[in-house]
Amino acid sequence: MEDKQYAEKLINKYSEKQPTKLDELKALDKKVKKPAQVFAYVFGSVSSLVLGTGMCLAMNIIGKTTAFMVVGIVVGLIGIAMVSSTYAIYKKMLNKRKQQYSSEIIKKSNELLNN
Repeated sequence: MEDKQYAEKLINKYSEKQPTKLDELKALDKKVKKPAQVFAYVFGSVSSLVLGTGMCLAMNIIGKTTAFMVVGIVVGLIGIAMVSSTYAIYKKMLNKRKQQYSSEIIKKSNELLNN
């Protein structure tokens, strides 16, 4: 019995599979979300680094003069603005992509539900 199950697993593993409508729907959903997520991670990381650099400058960890402290405050404020805007930009990108692909996703979802 175990031999049969193992053989069936191997057949399923190595046989060529045709994508189903559900697979197409999942891929389309991923296509909608992925660019916005990548943007959010990259921009958020860069924003955090800018904010951290500004904090280090403002606290005289990197530079030891008053000029560096002033530059640090400016850089820190820019970093705060970037960090604060990351989520809003992400939502805007995601909503734009949802609008762009909504008709196709709804069409494929209805096909899947009606079959």
